[in-house]
Amino acid sequence: MNPRFPSFFKRALLATALLGTGQAFATDSVGLVVYNAQHETLTKAWVAGFTEETGIPVTIRNGDDTEMGNQLVQEGAASPADVFLTENSPAMVLVDNAKLFAPLAPTTLEQVDSAYRPAHGNWVGIAARSTVFVYNPSKLTEKDLPKSLLDLATPAWKGRWAASPAGADFQAIVAAVLQQKGEAATLEWLKGMKTNATIYRGNSAVLKAVNAGQIDSGVIYHYYSFVDQSKTGENSKNTKLYYFKHQDPGAFVSTSGAGVLASSKHQDEAQKFVKYITSKEGQEVLETGTSFEYAVGKDAPSNPKLTPLKTLDAPKVDASTLDSKKAVELMTQAGLL
Repeated sequence: MNPRFPSFFKRALLATALLGTGQAFATDSVGLVVYNAQHETLTKAWVAGFTEETGIPVTIRNGDDTEMGNQLVQEGAASPADVFLTENSPAMVLVDNAKLFAPLAPTTLEQVDSAYRPAHGNWVGIAARSTVFVYNPSKLTEKDLPKSLLDLATPAWKGRWAASPAGADFQAIVAAVLQQKGEAATLEWLKGMKTNATIYRGNSAVLKAVNAGQIDSGVIYHYYSFVDQSKTGENSKNTKLYYFKHQDPGAFVSTSGAGVLASSKHQDEAQKFVKYITSKEGQEVLETGTSFEYAVGKDAPSNPKLTPLKTLDAPKVDASTLDSKKAVELMTQAGLL
């Protein structure tokens, strides 16, 4: 809204938006406060649909997974947040371990496939993304591709791949390796990564470097390529994606999460928001939008351009126990952070 509008006009517009909703927000309220670590455009689309359907206003405060998770833990019961959205599940685990979430309504949980929500029901999956190996076909042929993510720690891959270890995306991948392979094997792999990998800041930078031929390959999430391809393709036109499958650590599918804070003063509205995101209508944003993340609602189709989620043969990972703290400790020990 234009900041030059008189304040009484702003209040009048907000009051009009709330007429008939029966909600307990004052006319000068910011409405629901969402701490958002998901993509801003995706969350804005969800918020727009939710507010149009319910009349409930929503204020979004953006940050990254680790930043906002730690902020919620620090704020505790004094947090102004009503809902927390993440890109990866370790930040949800961090907040859940601090016992800051309220249980979600069973009707909300039932909307999501059981593979993408923890059994305890304190938070729920809202989207997913697959780990992929992106490569430049002028540098690598299909017969050159690694059979496993763990192969990238061997001497043959020195100087031939890239990653962005400082980001929450890659740290979620490491947490999954840790859960599957244990601490010793994970540390050994990370030490090999320290020797072999070229470090970039951000998955987009990795994709761009592979596309430009600066590095042969990299480990990213799938949607970076699909988003670029949906635009100009200038940072991905010289690349291909390889899916490890076979329940390899490199086939890890990361779950984005949503949870309602137990300290929220708007419990009913917050629960409705998470229910909307996981509903058929909310999940349709993933099918028709440009985020290119996977839908996780029951029978909810993903964008048709994506490799079908059911064909990825991802490893079975308990998203509710991914240990990001230990993953970061091991990455630090290996010299990656």
